[in-house]
Amino acid sequence: MYRHAAIRLFAGAALFWPLAAMAAEPKPADVVAAAATDPGADPDGPAIGDIIVTGRGQSRQVQEIGQADIAILTPGTSPLKAIEKLPSVNFQAADAFGAYEWSQRVSIRGFNQNQIGFTLDGIPLGDGSYGNTNGLHISRAISSENIGRTSVSQGSGSIGTQATNNLGGTIEFFSSDPKPAFGLTANGTYGDENTVRAFGRVDTGALGENGPSAYVSYAFLDTDKYKGFGSQRQHQVNAKAIAPIGDTLRIVGTFDFSDRRENDYQDMSLDMIRRLGYGWDNISNDFPLAVRVADVGANTGYTGAAKLNPAAGTTYPAPFANADDAYYDAAGLRRDYVASAGVETAPGSAIRGVLKGYYHGNEGQGIWYTPYVPSPSGVPISIRTTEYDIDRKGIFGSAGGAIGTLGEITVGGWYEHNDFRQARRFYALGSRAAPTRQPLDFQRDPFATQWDFNYTTKTAQYYVEGRIPMGALTLNLGWKGFDVRNAADPIVKGTLAAGKIKATDWFQPHAGATFAIDADTEVFAGFTQVTRAFVSAATSGPFATTQAGFDALLGGTTRLKPEQSDTYEVGARLKRRGFNASLAGYYVDFRNRLLGVTTGAGIVGNPPILQNVGAVRSYGVEATAEAKVAGAFGVFGSYSFNDSTYRNDVRTATATIPIEGKTVVDAPRHPAKAEVTYDDSRIFGRIGANYMSKRFFTYTNDQSVPGRLIADATLGTRLTVMGERQIEVQLNATNLFDKDYVATIGSNGYGNSGDNQTLLIGAPRQVFVTLKAGF
Repeated sequence: MYRHAAIRLFAGAALFWPLAAMAAEPKPADVVAAAATDPGADPDGPAIGDIIVTGRGQSRQVQEIGQADIAILTPGTSPLKAIEKLPSVNFQAADAFGAYEWSQRVSIRGFNQNQIGFTLDGIPLGDGSYGNTNGLHISRAISSENIGRTSVSQGSGSIGTQATNNLGGTIEFFSSDPKPAFGLTANGTYGDENTVRAFGRVDTGALGENGPSAYVSYAFLDTDKYKGFGSQRQHQVNAKAIAPIGDTLRIVGTFDFSDRRENDYQDMSLDMIRRLGYGWDNISNDFPLAVRVADVGANTGYTGAAKLNPAAGTTYPAPFANADDAYYDAAGLRRDYVASAGVETAPGSAIRGVLKGYYHGNEGQGIWYTPYVPSPSGVPISIRTTEYDIDRKGIFGSAGGAIGTLGEITVGGWYEHNDFRQARRFYALGSRAAPTRQPLDFQRDPFATQWDFNYTTKTAQYYVEGRIPMGALTLNLGWKGFDVRNAADPIVKGTLAAGKIKATDWFQPHAGATFAIDADTEVFAGFTQVTRAFVSAATSGPFATTQAGFDALLGGTTRLKPEQSDTYEVGARLKRRGFNASLAGYYVDFRNRLLGVTTGAGIVGNPPILQNVGAVRSYGVEATAEAKVAGAFGVFGSYSFNDSTYRNDVRTATATIPIEGKTVVDAPRHPAKAEVTYDDSRIFGRIGANYMSKRFFTYTNDQSVPGRLIADATLGTRLTVMGERQIEVQLNATNLFDKDYVATIGSNGYGNSGDNQTLLIGAPRQVFVTLKAGF
């Protein structure tokens, strides 16, 4: 069914191309307006002197940054950290690079990363979660040096995005093209915590007149944890090739490989911060101590594990208060392969089109040394894993252009088949004296499997989008629809659910308008409705519950409904020489909210209880301004006011949770960012500040972390050697004033009330020096 629908859709798109070819070439402004979906747009994004593009011509809130805004940060920094300065973007991470995946969180207008669509060159990256079931983090998909531009839509996003979860917006990344001439780019970074990072890229240049070109790059990162013991490492390869076909088409192929392994930091609670301090961490340097704590946890009945060593007594060694205060170790391992090939229109083509197929393979393990399950050898600790294997294949395409004088139309579609296997296993440790397994190794030969499932997700999506110019007024009309079918087939069932569920919504409308007041100023307004499909996994979504719980979700008054949002936006943009600004207001009606309440420590792995729990209302204002002043100086600032509240109490079989009118978790009301830059072509620098107001981490709002202001800085110089070769020396400092603060909240989910071990501490001040060279 799906394959036939996809074939019909792409055949229709192919038939549309000749019709569009008869149309007049769109005006340059029209090409800019379509930048978020146009594969022929400038792959390197805005020029250095125009870092933020405020989406002129779009009937929704859109901003775009270019490579220059990423390059001024510490090399290897997550591109998500580069967009944190945009209004309503709330980015959190516990490391200096923003790439530590257990801690990485991004939200927009109160919607978390599971409700935001992510793509790279159109390839869907999934829902952005740590245990990503249908994609991978952008930090593993591409090195930051190879990203040309990033487009952020704070509303519900572009309807042409390959995503079925974009209730709260889209973040679209676009890789840079190969350079037209042969070249070698290299940089090396050294800094605090023995950080070593290297990056090298070779561009072939065009092979012959209008011939093919390609690049291949390699990046390596090795850094110690800033507290405790352990390291975070990554090997990454990117490649891209382009072969022009005449003047209007080009074949494009990409390949990406990543092997990332990172020791985790200990999740904290407010009580732990008060008792143990910001510098507390896992005890990875003292296995005998971890064994003793596990023995006491068993002897006191805290962990419920068998009492293997009663002689250890029932008193924890100081300063431990319980077995969850620290574990021996934890880690995340991910190995990914992503490849794509397709054809797309060349930059400036009168017809905008793309047809691309892609593949993503992933092997991953989340590792925890748990005192809750002893090893058969008599060691009171075993290694608990959550294991991930992704095998997904897809195809997407679109075709668009002008239809005479009537305007423009674009049609597109996407089909994906995702086979995902997820398992919870336990691996034995053979000695009380020292660990016999290493946390940064993939574990093999388990002694127990708690559950093991094959999950299948089949996605078929299409969209139609039209643009109708009427003088100074331009209308944007369109819709998208999808059918997503989820299935869970047990290998080892355990207590989790098996079965099938689907979400179908063939009409999700979008309507908007822009009005050009003059050549510099425009106003816009828009409405978008979006439905979020279900997720197929054991750790999230409808299958992450008991069989009885899942069966109850399929019928009767408790029948599960997919989440939906209606987003209304209105705003204005101003762009003049040396000045760029936007002001927008929004109202979001989010309904059928799904809530999975977790109980117990995260290491226990209790299944959440999932149900529809009513609605959320969000409204707010976003302001952005950028100016070039006094020659080489530039200033940027953004401020957002966001009010996101729950509209209903949560009612369970045994209790009513009073959350009506409470603020949404992890939704700061007042995010504000500012930066000052300087660049005279020889000396360059930047100092930025990021303020975030109080954040709640319980649904009843009885627990929160205070607001914080974090600053970072860059200083560098460009030197010319041997007459023409340029070398850059760049110094970066993160958390410039060495502030103690909570970076990430919700690392182990959110509870109804009470303190919870779900906080991660922000990295202290760290300084890095980088040498960059191009030949």
